[in-house]
Amino acid sequence: MRQIVLDTETTGIDPNEGHRIIEIGCVEVIERELTGRNYHVYINPEREVEAEAITVHGITNEFLADKPKFAEIADEFFDFIKGAELVIHNAAFDVGFMDSEFARLKPVRKTADHCGVVDTLAIARKKHPGQKNNLDALCKRYGVDNSNRDLHGALLDAEILADVYLLMTGGQTALSLDAGSGDEGGVGGIRRLSEDRPALAIVHASDEEVSAHDEFMSMMEKQAGETVWSRLQ
Repeated sequence: MRQIVLDTETTGIDPNEGHRIIEIGCVEVIERELTGRNYHVYINPEREVEAEAITVHGITNEFLADKPKFAEIADEFFDFIKGAELVIHNAAFDVGFMDSEFARLKPVRKTADHCGVVDTLAIARKKHPGQKNNLDALCKRYGVDNSNRDLHGALLDAEILADVYLLMTGGQTALSLDAGSGDEGGVGGIRRLSEDRPALAIVHASDEEVSAHDEFMSMMEKQAGETVWSRLQ
């Protein structure tokens, strides 16, 4: 399965008010492994970027002045995502902007007619009801490094979301150095050891170690009362 983890940055929050896309970042994932193939572009929105939006992503009007317009990159962007399943955090926002941009061109393209869409925000809310499920919160929850995320950026956020999505939905096979090169099977993206592997050695504590442990636990019970360990024994 080919998936594209996607994020956009925009001039404001509502395409119906004429706001436009100014940055697109895409990360390709095939069979739950990052391929290293990305798509990234800044776009001249042909309008001013709102001041509040600049505080979020730091992309200024001056920076965008010499960047290509959406019409100039529309075909290459469409070719990159066509036929893939798009993985997006709060998908309605990004897809709404994409459809608004495509609607300005001929032929008119609608994202859902050419791509599947997975909303990671909806997945997160189902898995973690009542908790914060923005990207920063999910990074903390799943141990994904987002220390470089001082401002929002489409490609960086797509890369971070790819890690979060793979962990949130079953694991990341590429974390193994030899992923895909051995005979071990995998379930849900997690590598499994072969069933005919040699049995692991069982190492028992020595008499001296057992005695030292009992002495330590006795000291703990004198200081703190009954311990969980003593109840298990």
